[in-house]
Amino acid sequence: MTGRHGMRRVHFLIALSVLSLDRLTKWVVATNISLHDGKQVIPGFFRITHVENRGAAFGLFADSPAPWKIAMLVLFSIAALVVVSALLWRSSHTLTTTGIGLSLILGGALGNLWDRVLNGRVIDFLLFHIGPYQWPAFNVADSAIVVGAGLLVFEIIFVKPPALEKSS
Repeated sequence: MTGRHGMRRVHFLIALSVLSLDRLTKWVVATNISLHDGKQVIPGFFRITHVENRGAAFGLFADSPAPWKIAMLVLFSIAALVVVSALLWRSSHTLTTTGIGLSLILGGALGNLWDRVLNGRVIDFLLFHIGPYQWPAFNVADSAIVVGAGLLVFEIIFVKPPALEKSS
C-alpha cells in the first residue's frame, strides 16, 4: 500500500479496528457483567465494571438534566468526525504520527457516537483506583481518543516541521 490512497486505507483501517475493538469490548461487558457490577482484575488498582455514561468523556455533564444534552453531544461528535475525516483525507502519503493520532480519534469518536445515537448513553468499563481514589470509568473508544490526542500534542511539541525549501 503505497501512495496517498494506500495510506488513506491504512488510516481508515486503524479507525475501523478501534471501532471494532470498542464495539466488541462493550458487547462483552454488557452481556457478561450486570449494570453497576464488576470484576476485580488487580486488587486495589483495576477492575472491569459495567456503567453507563449519559454525559461526555469521563462522565462530564452526566448529571445534567438538560433535555438537549444528548443532541448536543451527538452534534459535537459529528462535527468532530467531519473535521478529523477531512484532515485524514488530506494527510500526506506517508504514515505519520499525526495520521495515526487522527485515525485513533476517528475510531474512538465513531465508537462513542454509535452508543450515543442508538442508546443515548455510552458503556464504560475500565476502572482504575487506588484506595478511595478512582479515575472515572472509561472505554476503548475513550482510550483511543486520549492516545490519539496525545500523539497530536507530541507531534506539535517535539517534531520539527521539514525545512522550507528556499526558492532561487
